Amino acid sequence: MKIHNNYNPVARSVKFALAASLCISASVAVAQEQQTADATKEKAVEKIAVVGSRSAPRSIGDSPVPIDIIGGEELSKNGSTDMLNLITTTVPSLNVHSNPISDAATLVRPMNLRGLSADSTLILTNGKRRHKSSVIAFLGGGINDGAQGADVSVIPGIALKQVEILRDGAAAQYGSDAIAGVINFVLKNADQGGSFEVKHGEYYEGDGTSTEFAGNIGMPLTDNGFVNASFQYKNVDPTSRSEQRPDAQAFADGGNPNIAPIAQVWGSPEISDDLTIFINSGLDLGNGREAYLFGNYSERDVTGGFYYRNPYNRGGVFSNDGGETLLIGNTDLAAGACPTIGLKDGSGSNLPFDAVNSAVGALPSNCFTFFSMFPGGFTPTFGGNVTDTSITAGTKGAFKSGMLEDILYDFSGSVGRNESSYMMTNTINASLGLDSPTEFNPGKYIQLEKNFTADFVKFVPAGLYEDLTVAFGAQWTEETFEVVAGDSASFEVGQFVDQGFSIGSNGFPGFKPEDAGVSSRRNYAFYTDIEAEMTEALLMGFALRFEDYDTFGSTLNYKLTAQYRLTDDWAVRGSHSTGFRAPTVGQANVSNVQTNLESGLLVDSALLPPTNPVSIELGGSELQPEESTSFAAGVVYSGGDIFMTLDYYRIDVDDRISQSSKINLTDANREALKAAGVKNVDSIQQVSFFTNDFDTKTQGIDFVASYSTYLLEGRSSFNFAYNWNDTSVKSATAITGLDKVSRLENDLPNHRATLTWNQSYDDWSVFVRTNYFGEYQGVHVDWVGTPSEPGTEVNAKAKVTFDAEFSYFINDEFVVSLGAQNIFDTKPERLNLSAVGEPNNAFGGKYYETSPMGINGGYYYLKGTYKF
Repeated sequence: MKIHNNYNPVARSVKFALAASLCISASVAVAQEQQTADATKEKAVEKIAVVGSRSAPRSIGDSPVPIDIIGGEELSKNGSTDMLNLITTTVPSLNVHSNPISDAATLVRPMNLRGLSADSTLILTNGKRRHKSSVIAFLGGGINDGAQGADVSVIPGIALKQVEILRDGAAAQYGSDAIAGVINFVLKNADQGGSFEVKHGEYYEGDGTSTEFAGNIGMPLTDNGFVNASFQYKNVDPTSRSEQRPDAQAFADGGNPNIAPIAQVWGSPEISDDLTIFINSGLDLGNGREAYLFGNYSERDVTGGFYYRNPYNRGGVFSNDGGETLLIGNTDLAAGACPTIGLKDGSGSNLPFDAVNSAVGALPSNCFTFFSMFPGGFTPTFGGNVTDTSITAGTKGAFKSGMLEDILYDFSGSVGRNESSYMMTNTINASLGLDSPTEFNPGKYIQLEKNFTADFVKFVPAGLYEDLTVAFGAQWTEETFEVVAGDSASFEVGQFVDQGFSIGSNGFPGFKPEDAGVSSRRNYAFYTDIEAEMTEALLMGFALRFEDYDTFGSTLNYKLTAQYRLTDDWAVRGSHSTGFRAPTVGQANVSNVQTNLESGLLVDSALLPPTNPVSIELGGSELQPEESTSFAAGVVYSGGDIFMTLDYYRIDVDDRISQSSKINLTDANREALKAAGVKNVDSIQQVSFFTNDFDTKTQGIDFVASYSTYLLEGRSSFNFAYNWNDTSVKSATAITGLDKVSRLENDLPNHRATLTWNQSYDDWSVFVRTNYFGEYQGVHVDWVGTPSEPGTEVNAKAKVTFDAEFSYFINDEFVVSLGAQNIFDTKPERLNLSAVGEPNNAFGGKYYETSPMGINGGYYYLKGTYKF
């Protein structure tokens, strides 16, 4: 076999230019775009990815690991304005739930790649690590309980050149969090032209109306650089897929005029003033050097719903004996005891509204009940403001002389900050009595991350088919999580707590000053990444990464990759790696009180740090990193206009970090804690904490195929993607709980697939997508049963939906598009709770919220685009 001349100056120049394109300069970008435009006239453009290799960028067919690339144009063919929805319609191994009532997860929805938690996928922007969200998904539907991932929703589609999704463990290359894979958002880098879009749509039900304005512009930065700026501004109305709760309807039928038409709403939240701005820039400094800078500012207000507070039996507010009598407060104990007001008749049925209301009206002046303030009960509204900012700056090039000659370098620093400020309305701090406000600011979480990296690449002649690529570097990171206390009324212990009234803003009590504070952690890493084209047919790679954290210590991980080309069209590939995910600073230090459902009843539960004495009493301990082992093997075919990949993967994760099940404190627990000097133990009913408690095995198959041709006198492209994914819990204790085991194994569908057809002509185009969602575990109100107590879960049926978009090119500048998602309005699995002895839709929902296709149904939209 012929050996290339490793000292050929032309070949080495080309190699250096390709490697330098890891952060593409403006001059290169213009040339690439022109080449791309010319190439599309002849054949489909080869998709090139930066992620997954520290050598020169590779086509996805030549990569030894599976990579999906979603182009900016494909992202635009979607009615949704949420980036999570945009990419899940293309990558079947990526799932996102609607999370209609889920505390902070309403503000930032978690995603799942290959069935693992949201924080098991590393997010990059232009190849640089992106900071995490400040939101911790306390109610994460089992799979994401306690997950703290990046807020992908702030990234607008119009700002992106492409999205690269590495479906393979990569912690040895990129560090913590890359257990399931890596998603790299590549920003546009054109120095001229741009576009402006207006999109308006709504669901078939007539709600969820969305209006979006988005724009992108490329500008030169002197003669040797570029500034590419993008913005998106949108407002989205809420949706409701709800029916009246049976208990609320019974009150209305009994003559209570204060019952809302829908007492509890299941649907998407309202998103207001959602503004995001992204800037990407680069400057050629001459002599092979360049500088780059990119960042964003994003802000939005989100408002969602909570659970309905029944005016007869809500504990700590209306009744403390399950609805037998009203809870009545006494403002002047010297004036005498307050009378008892019963809520049941002789048969055990609720008394009519008039009877209860008359008795409340006759109470002495020193007696009060919240029935007089909320005679129809109340439903708290939960929301907040999410602000996300980041900036990354760096310089890169090649050393020209000395002992470092011909070594490529990339020095960068980044700062990312995400702040979630919470708001509660239409609720009370019952312990304050009737003087309680009904609006509260429970406080805020702030996530701040700083990253500094030094990356180097050296091409070493080694007598192989190509020069040996040796990459090495270092990284320093500081992660800070801050809890800011809420307003005093949101956590204050009022004078009526001794009379049985609950403390704090009902539904989400505020963060107390003693819970507030800043927690930080620093770590440094060293890595090496070697890639060798041993022969014309064989590519091999090895990566090794050492990281040291000032909390739990150090970790060492490796990765092996290989691809062997059997023929010009066929290749086989495989990888093996170890990985880790460090517990976030927030997971190790956060405390919170949340309202959840246990066996169908609302219960307040305290989340405490794992090192809190209460947590330790119940089995908690300091968090350690998750550890993973991954294996993957696949085959690639790239002949003519057909491209196919088939990959099998297995990911074993030990000591997974998650929120424990809710544990009831026993009298013995309380006595032991009091003896240890722990205060306020009597007020705690349930406790949860973060823990390394269970191990999982995830395996699956990804099949991807694409075909381009001329059909029906136009240009046609077909893309098919299929994923089979199965997660099993290998070991767990009672701290995890059988309900979470069931959710981890069954909530996500084992089978997902998409088939798209894009047909283009000179004046118009049409895009059609078919989505298949396999069977899944339908769960309502997070209530999963046990062998002794059945829950709400069912085996939900598979569904097929269709999306379509028609575009008409008025001229070279103006395009009008009309489209619909779930065009036939296919409904998700309908609730049926009667099998477990509960009335159908006991909590007001219509559909199981674990539906992988969402619960909102069909959506149509109209879009206008101006390109310049």
